[in-house]
Amino acid sequence: MKINSELQGAYVFSSGKNMGTFKAVGYPEDVGVFYKLEEYEGYCWIAHGRYPTNTPGWWGGAHPFTLLDWSIVHNGEISSYDANRRFIEMFGYKCTLQTDTEVITYIMDYLLRVQGLTLDEAASVVAAPFWSTIEDKTNLAEKEKYTFLRTLFASLLITGPFSIVLGFEGGLMALNDRLKLRSMVVGEKEDKVFIASEEAAIRTMEPDAQNIWAPAGGEPVIVKVKEGAF
Repeated sequence: MKINSELQGAYVFSSGKNMGTFKAVGYPEDVGVFYKLEEYEGYCWIAHGRYPTNTPGWWGGAHPFTLLDWSIVHNGEISSYDANRRFIEMFGYKCTLQTDTEVITYIMDYLLRVQGLTLDEAASVVAAPFWSTIEDKTNLAEKEKYTFLRTLFASLLITGPFSIVLGFEGGLMALNDRLKLRSMVVGEKEDKVFIASEEAAIRTMEPDAQNIWAPAGGEPVIVKVKEGAF
């Protein structure tokens, strides 16, 4: 962030820890050939072929967005981008990559690493339940927790249609906006889990995928590798 905002002639559009990030502008199959992805192995992969609508199509804006232990791909459009960006930049983050997905990565880093929230708690901030839903909760401890999180991090509520997949060391989390304005489907096959915008993408990867289901809006899907095994 310091390089992008202060140094002339240098630019960083990917950074991470214990991960590989591959960005490009072009057809996905050409990108795979260019980076020789068949030579890599990993227990968790996230990918997105993005068609730019409101932002430039350039390498820095290509998905995924990575920072430290977090990697994000995102489908949709964030109407709360300015409010989210203004809040997160108060804590030293700088949004310079000309796309709304970047701010999601920084929000998750802030909530999970800096604030120490759990994945479930972070999901309840960015896709917060409606006040009426919180009021209807019968568990007093849950009601107080969700009220506290929604009040404290009000500016980190992400509005607009979105589905995101967050990769981290040891697993991933998928999340829809609370109104489920973007599709997201989950499938399983033995020890593998597939998450995509539509079932056809899962069937392409694994024709015999089982337990195909669509998560509810605002319901996080958290997948972790078994300890000591991928």
